[in-house]
Amino acid sequence: MPSWSKKEDRQYEHIKQSQEKYGKAPKRAKEIAARTVNKNRREEGLTQNKRTQGTGNPRHSLDSHTKDELLNQAKQLNIPGRSRMTKGELVEALKSKKRK
Repeated sequence: MPSWSKKEDRQYEHIKQSQEKYGKAPKRAKEIAARTVNKNRREEGLTQNKRTQGTGNPRHSLDSHTKDELLNQAKQLNIPGRSRMTKGELVEALKSKKRK
């Protein structure tokens, strides 16, 4: 897995300096900058771990989706209490929400 590119390094420094300029503590500014760069890398498919992305294939049954995919669908539908639900509860909540 390659490390950040020069462009991503520049982006990180720019975001970090910007956050510090707006009064964030240096440690917090570094965290915000790193999270932003990593999010962009994840969206571009440059990271190996795609576990928490996506909502699964819509042609497959909800039971065949992973819990992370179900959580992402529940988030899109603003289902309350989703983080505490089991996979089965998520499936039921999504089915009932989609029926409405």
